[in-house]
Amino acid sequence: MELSDVLRDAFGRVVEHAEAAVDGLDADSLAWRPDAEANPIGWLIWHLTRVQDDHVSELARREQVWTDDGFEDRFGFGLAEGDIGYGHTTDDVARVRPDGPDLLLAYLTAVTDRTGEYLDTLRGRDVAELDRIVDRRWDPPVSAGVRLVSVLDDCTQHAGQAAYVRGLLDRARPDRARANRAPS
Repeated sequence: MELSDVLRDAFGRVVEHAEAAVDGLDADSLAWRPDAEANPIGWLIWHLTRVQDDHVSELARREQVWTDDGFEDRFGFGLAEGDIGYGHTTDDVARVRPDGPDLLLAYLTAVTDRTGEYLDTLRGRDVAELDRIVDRRWDPPVSAGVRLVSVLDDCTQHAGQAAYVRGLLDRARPDRARANRAPS
């Protein structure tokens, strides 16, 4: 098995976890917070996708899906160009309010597909690309391989957080959660 296949599988699992977290939710449920300072499911899935899009696009030396495929306009959050959610205040988090899961998942799928295209460039090659230094602001400098692991770790953690918030939502609103959730 090639390294690109392993990484593709791992990024694909993030999509599966995100799909489970948003399954059957409406805009209000995606924006629900267990308390005023907590991040809602919609923000968590949007943020993990923005981080992946931003960081992997830089690795691949490509435009981000966010702007290239028009997702910035389609979401219409009115955030600053390049905003990925890092350092968001409670008010900033509240501005990220998807209408439903479809656009969130379309964006995540498009980003994951673009990530797969980058990973395919590693197939059958010497993986020296992974040693390429991409960020010298750190000590030691960050390589492409370290950046990929960092992105995957961040995405996995946020998908887990979304699943946790989904569990809290389902407990807080059991009738609504059951009514909206697709049958398993």
